[in-house]
Amino acid sequence: MIDLNETIKEKKNFFNRLVFVYLFFGMLFLFFLYRTFSLQVSSFTDYEIASLENKTREILIQPIRGIIYDRKGKIIVNNQPNYNLILKPSQIDNINEHINMIVNFIELSEEDIAYIRENFKRKARLNRELILKKNLSMEEIAKFESRRYKFPATFIDERYSRENIYSEIFSHAVGYVGSIGDDYLEEILIDQNLSLKETIFKYSNGYIVGKTGLENIYDKKLRGNFGKKIYEVDASGKLLNELQEIPAKNGEDLYTSLDIESQKVAFEQLNNRRGAVVAVEIESGAIVTYVSSPSFPINKITNGMSSADFNQLLNDQDKPFFDRAGQGRYSPASTIKPAIGLYGLENKIIDWEYSIHDPGFFVLPEDGRIYRGWKKGGHGNITLMDAIIESSNTFFFSLAYNSEIDKLVEHLSNFGFGRNICIDCFIPDDGLLPNPEWKMNTLNFGWFKGDTVNMGVGQGYLSATPIQLAYYSAFLAKKGTLNKFSFIQNDNTNKEETFMSNNLKDEDWQNIHKSMIGVIENPKGTAGRLRSLKNYTVAAKSGTVELVSTETKEDYKIIREVEGQRDHAIIVAFAPMPNPKYAVSVVIENGESGGAVAGPVAINVLNSLINNE
Repeated sequence: MIDLNETIKEKKNFFNRLVFVYLFFGMLFLFFLYRTFSLQVSSFTDYEIASLENKTREILIQPIRGIIYDRKGKIIVNNQPNYNLILKPSQIDNINEHINMIVNFIELSEEDIAYIRENFKRKARLNRELILKKNLSMEEIAKFESRRYKFPATFIDERYSRENIYSEIFSHAVGYVGSIGDDYLEEILIDQNLSLKETIFKYSNGYIVGKTGLENIYDKKLRGNFGKKIYEVDASGKLLNELQEIPAKNGEDLYTSLDIESQKVAFEQLNNRRGAVVAVEIESGAIVTYVSSPSFPINKITNGMSSADFNQLLNDQDKPFFDRAGQGRYSPASTIKPAIGLYGLENKIIDWEYSIHDPGFFVLPEDGRIYRGWKKGGHGNITLMDAIIESSNTFFFSLAYNSEIDKLVEHLSNFGFGRNICIDCFIPDDGLLPNPEWKMNTLNFGWFKGDTVNMGVGQGYLSATPIQLAYYSAFLAKKGTLNKFSFIQNDNTNKEETFMSNNLKDEDWQNIHKSMIGVIENPKGTAGRLRSLKNYTVAAKSGTVELVSTETKEDYKIIREVEGQRDHAIIVAFAPMPNPKYAVSVVIENGESGGAVAGPVAINVLNSLINNE
């Protein structure tokens, strides 16, 4: 017998299952409908962009680098257009075959060919250009253009090379440019809000950055901002049609404080001797002359120099790449004496009437050690002014002996010793202003009174760079107030630094100036032979940097047979007096006499600046 209730229940369950199946498949259908809509409509823009990105390639455009001028608006560094033969490696299967065809009408050196072969595969992989030859002649251009149809992957393009108008005289000051590295490129891209996808660019397009000197310090200003070209590419990544170009923003020009004429004079006066000249405009702190000698051919380095020639320069015993003006360390020698005299006045150890008897030597009371002066028999009874004019060592030995080393170090720091005195100098060297703590940490020896005595005549551990010596000279000229140095005209970032002293009066500074004038004008002055070289009044202090200590002149005659053991010649000067406008320092390695050798260089540089305004 059939149970009616059971039948009804089964029908209900079947119906419920059927409804569930219909609902499930309905929901499934709606889901797939939604996904289809999402893919085809909602995500269309995203996929379209991705598709376009796969079909395009962005290549950076190098901006034209800014021009560098001297203080009178004359060009120091310009951009020289030239024509290079460029290859697209990604479109070449056999590079050797290609080279063999090219050399039939365009000469390639062995070095050029080696470079091409070495870099071909890497350039092809990265889809970058490869230079076959730089600076094509008009004849070479004509030969290639008549055969261009044979070389679809090769073309001639106008590029700009950096040209220093005055070659070697600005090599250290202005510096040189070179190819950009991947790491630095990434920094630039980030700085200019460019994506890393845009790093695919043409290395051969003269993408250069400043490597040394002002080219490096002001690279961001000079290089400008990249533009870019957007190309259509095929499936293999080869460039097809140009779709869009966003122009580059050219670099800003740089107006320096450097003076071409005085730079020429300094370079010629040094005459390839090892040394340096730095001159500044006192009021502003603007560097007008900056020469390190010997120099190097900057244009050859910038635009291509053989490895052999570069290595020859690199291994030159005179070290032409070494920037002696900013990094060479030299004892200030007797040029320090005006500053030591001012220390004695400031701390009331001496006054202008104070005098001592100079027998030609100073005996250290602690151990009887003898410190000798340059003049046998000494200078007799002398005051501070006499001691500066005649350059008495004994006077300053004695004064330093009576000085407190910590206070003396602080005093000399005000004059620029032991610190960076330049806003935009490249790899600034602070020289060395020693103190007891430095000596213990460095040499593991305590400070002796004899160390202080040596400092009184600018010898011992104390050392300074020529640019620091120029600062010192300008600081003396301006009576204790001076801007930090800069290579840029009207640099508003310069902050005036003041020599704080309540004990020094204007009379003290005037007498220091009078003393330094006497170095040249007084019959007893150590630089009297400079008198006839100018038509204005100069304040100066010369010095002789002792490299090897000797007891007598006879001993020195023996050691001077070796050039590297001869004393350095040094001088600081400022002019025209009584209102000095320019200060200068000169160092000539192994030149022996500050007044006789370094002095004429300083005077001729001052002549160039003062007489040609």
